[in-house]
Amino acid sequence: MSAPSGRVDTVNIAHSPNESSPSIADSHHVIRVRGARENNLRDISVDIPKRRLTVFTGVSGSGKSSLVFGTIAAESQRLINETYSAFVQGFMPSLGRPDVDSLENLSAAIIVDQERMGANSRSTVGTATDVNAMLRIVFSRLGEPHIGPSFYYGFNAPEGMCPRCEGLGHVTDIDLAELFDDSKSLSEGAITIPGYNVDGWMVRGFTESGFVPADVPIKDFTEQQRQDFLYKEPVKVAVSGFNMTYEGLVPKVQKSILSKDKDSVQPHIRAFIDRAVTFQPCPECEGTRLNEAARSSKINGKSIADCSRMQVSDLAEFIRGISDPQVGPLLAPLQQTLDSLVEIGLGYLSLDRTSGSLSGGEAQRVKMVRHLGSSLTDVSYIFDEPTIGLHPHDIERMNNLLRRLRDKGNTVLVVEHKPETIAIADHVIDLGPRAGVGGGTIQYEGTVDGLRSSDTLTGRHLDDRVRLRETPRTHQGYLEIRGATRHNLKNVDVDIPLGVLTVVTGVAGSGKSSLIHGSIPRGENVVTVDQSAIRGSRRSNPATYTGLLDPIRTAFAKANGVKPALFSANSEGACPNCNGNGVIYTDLAMMAGVATVCEACGGKRFQPQVLEYTLNGKNIAEVLAMSVAEAEEFFGSGPAHAILTRMADVGLGYLSLGQPLTTLSGGERQRLKLAIHMADKGGIYVLDEPTTGLHLADVEHMLGLFDRLVDSGKTVIVIEHHQAVMAHADWIIDIGPGAGHDGGSVVFEGTPQELVATATTLTGKHLKDYVGG
Repeated sequence: MSAPSGRVDTVNIAHSPNESSPSIADSHHVIRVRGARENNLRDISVDIPKRRLTVFTGVSGSGKSSLVFGTIAAESQRLINETYSAFVQGFMPSLGRPDVDSLENLSAAIIVDQERMGANSRSTVGTATDVNAMLRIVFSRLGEPHIGPSFYYGFNAPEGMCPRCEGLGHVTDIDLAELFDDSKSLSEGAITIPGYNVDGWMVRGFTESGFVPADVPIKDFTEQQRQDFLYKEPVKVAVSGFNMTYEGLVPKVQKSILSKDKDSVQPHIRAFIDRAVTFQPCPECEGTRLNEAARSSKINGKSIADCSRMQVSDLAEFIRGISDPQVGPLLAPLQQTLDSLVEIGLGYLSLDRTSGSLSGGEAQRVKMVRHLGSSLTDVSYIFDEPTIGLHPHDIERMNNLLRRLRDKGNTVLVVEHKPETIAIADHVIDLGPRAGVGGGTIQYEGTVDGLRSSDTLTGRHLDDRVRLRETPRTHQGYLEIRGATRHNLKNVDVDIPLGVLTVVTGVAGSGKSSLIHGSIPRGENVVTVDQSAIRGSRRSNPATYTGLLDPIRTAFAKANGVKPALFSANSEGACPNCNGNGVIYTDLAMMAGVATVCEACGGKRFQPQVLEYTLNGKNIAEVLAMSVAEAEEFFGSGPAHAILTRMADVGLGYLSLGQPLTTLSGGERQRLKLAIHMADKGGIYVLDEPTTGLHLADVEHMLGLFDRLVDSGKTVIVIEHHQAVMAHADWIIDIGPGAGHDGGSVVFEGTPQELVATATTLTGKHLKDYVGG
């Protein structure tokens, strides 16, 4: 979104009369931001104290991330990259200069965000934290019998990996009956894999190869023909005059489909994988990924595979028992890293846990571990909602870590909604007053006490307390879970009431997600909205992702008597100069590339003649530039209005219809998925921390949405830490008492009133403090 032309003075800036934020008067002790206009920032100027803990508040979409990440962090990284040679810069990501007049006194920025770690199955907690590397060296020095250098203990090295599964820990078993119908011939459509059409190249590669007959049912193939059809090694063949590589159907499927991240493929491909493939632990290494030699070498009776499977808190104690001078210098950083994982609330993880299976909050905390033992000082640590996924009990631990980083002489910048973390700030900067075009200005700068007494949206809601529901709604039967043992669950039996709002809570790692996602089957009657990422390109936006663009294009086509394809920037209506991107991406070889607004369409993405067609006075580019709230009013009825209403209901009224999905936060992406699923006919809604990224003022809106779903006859099951949601529930299931092997049991089930009255669990104690505050 382009900023308004000319300077816009910041408004409603309130300061505490007892302002005590240190050193703001001294320009050398502040990061000076002047004229920031990135995204929706309205030419704002602000001073941020260095070597202090500053929390940025405001509703979702108010401009917090645009200021902290899009301006300060982006410019710091760009300036650091410019210190490298042009040759080195050629291998680094291209970073454009943020839209700001000046930034002074920046320090090197270390960003600790919620981006999930890569879903590569070879990446684990152990590899991501370097614990595996240190552990391998310890075993190469002390392991008995001695088998060789450190890489002989690594599952990503040929010398250490299990030969059967090649270090993956699992093998795939393909159900051949899901690949083809052996009663048919290839020319009759025997292959049932998506994309294998009879007249397509994939099937012609078989029928014209000369290895298998086209018109004989597969069940009548000779032994050699069946072997060639299913498993033949790659070989060059000529098909219709073109050279092609022929290989058996099974390895072809493994390479073209099964090697991809399942979450990245289209739904019909994902459904095929679910039908055709089973993943099971490798029978040779029992899922440890390591060969027999690596598994046989032990220290104090434990192999490196045993150590990788241990809960981190137990591994920390095991390492504490090793005191050999050969590895003395290595044991200290290894111990420190393990203790940091425990301290940060991740002691329940194991080193062999794959990185891709971590939640956004867990991934962020794993990244933090690298910095806790760092000797660097006077750098800027920038956090994106570090309390996400944390129980109130764990938030204080996170707060202590933030304080520790500050006390080492660093500048700590935190984007946050939780009042518990806002409360520890040395300095608060509140943006707003609302989101999108209604935000982008500084509402308040100063102390937390000053924020509390200010008449800003955040200040008014900082001490909000949701009261316990006086009369819980009556359930309509139960969803029975019996003998749940997934991950750390200890043969759990529990009844989830139907027709009401149930909150499943407990500390991080207690087993909440294992219980719900592992026990409630996904099906037609169950709508599950989790925190997995939305995959899309620069061209993907809320309008395309929700299906909203289809009724919009249809409405434009009907109003103007032309084809709907004209109103798609990915189809016939696209500007030919930028191919419907709106910008031209220029690769400058070794130098940083640049993106410039397309001169032909002015960034509107469409051909000029397409923009001459209007609907109620607006062209397609103007409609896509609207916010959800504006568009909801513009489309007063019909399918477009129904989709827009659902988007507004989940708190996304400020989003622009054409905003790239790549710019959305994790919480925004999750609520966008929820908006889509609200149209489903499922009777049970399972939501995983839906308040992620929500401002205090918006949580009440989300609670109203839950009530509407329940009142319409739905069952709503929410995995959540937010105490406002707990207080609003009809029923609470508390998992614990701790995390990992200290959790996995139901420690309470009943109404919130009963939980507060007994207050014997961690959740009960915190909820009692919350509602009594």
